[in-house]
Amino acid sequence: MRIKRRIVRMLVGILVVLVLGVVGLRVAITQPMTGRDPLPSGAQADPEALRGRVLFLCEDVKPRYYGRPENLSRAADYIRDAFGATGAEVTEQTYEAGGDTFRNVIARLGGKNGPRIIVGAHYDVFGELPGADDNASGTAGLLEVARVLASRDISVPVELVAYSTEEPPFFASPQMGSAVHAASLIEAKTPVKAMICLEMIGYFSGEQSSWSSPLRLFYPGRGDFIMIAGRWRDRPLIADIKRSFRGASDLDARSYCGPTSMGTDLSDHRNYWANDISAVMITDTAFLRNSNYHRTTDRPDTLDYDRMANVVDGVVNAVIHLDLGE
Repeated sequence: MRIKRRIVRMLVGILVVLVLGVVGLRVAITQPMTGRDPLPSGAQADPEALRGRVLFLCEDVKPRYYGRPENLSRAADYIRDAFGATGAEVTEQTYEAGGDTFRNVIARLGGKNGPRIIVGAHYDVFGELPGADDNASGTAGLLEVARVLASRDISVPVELVAYSTEEPPFFASPQMGSAVHAASLIEAKTPVKAMICLEMIGYFSGEQSSWSSPLRLFYPGRGDFIMIAGRWRDRPLIADIKRSFRGASDLDARSYCGPTSMGTDLSDHRNYWANDISAVMITDTAFLRNSNYHRTTDRPDTLDYDRMANVVDGVVNAVIHLDLGE
C-alpha cells in the first residue's frame, strides 16, 4: 500500500512539474499583458482607402510578379506617387535579380538624426495570382501608415520601404528586395532602432483552421487576432509593439517570441535579423489561417478592411511610442 502511495505521489509530482512547465513556456512565448500605450488623437487609418489600394494592386497591375516586370514597375510607380503625395522624401533603390531590374521604393519621414525605425512590406506576388492578402494588404497598409504618420509630429527618422522580389524564386536569397535594402543600411553604417514587417494583415475569420497541436495550447481557436512575431531576443520590441496595438484599438493583438522553426522567418524581416537588427513581423498568420494563400481565391473581397485599419493604427502607434522611447 505504501509503495502505491509513493507511486501516486511521484506521478502527481511529475504532472505538477509538467503543468507548471507548460504554463511557464506559454507565458514566455506569448507574453500576456494588461498594459497599453494609448494612440494620441489625430489622423487614423481609413478602411476605404485601404480597399482602394488593394483593388488597384490586384486588378490594375496584375499579375505583379517577377515574370511580368512591367507590371511590377507600374506598381512601383503607384507606390512612389502615393508616398510622394504625403510630402515624404521619396527615393528608389534599383537592383538586378534574375536578369531584370527591380525597385525598392523608399519614403522617409520624421527627423534626420538618430537610429531609424524601418517599416516595410513586399508588393510582389507569387506567380500569376491576385495576391490580395499576400501582400497587397501589407503594401496598402504601408501606404496608409505613410499618410497617417505624415500628419503627425515624429522626431525619429522613419523609413518606409516597399520591396520587390520577396516571393520565389528569390526568397531567402540575396536578390530579395529587403536583402538589398538591409545590406545597404549595413554598408552605410546606418543605425536602426527597429524594423516592422507587414506580411499579410487583412484576413480574419471565425476559425484559426491550421494550428498545429502545440500552438493550440497557446493561442485562440478563432481567427480574429493579429500576430506580432519575432525571436526570443526581440522580446522587448515585441512587448513595446504589443502595448501600442492594445492602445490603438480593440483588435486582439497576440504575440510570439521563440524559435523561427515555427515559420516566423518567412518574410522580409529575416534579412534584418541576418544583419543583427531587431525586427518583428505583423501578420494575420498567413497560411495558418488563410486557405487562400498562394491561390487564385486570394481576392480583395476576402479581406476585412476595418480590421486592417486597426492594424495600421497599431503600427502608427508603435512608431509614435518607439519615437517617445516608451
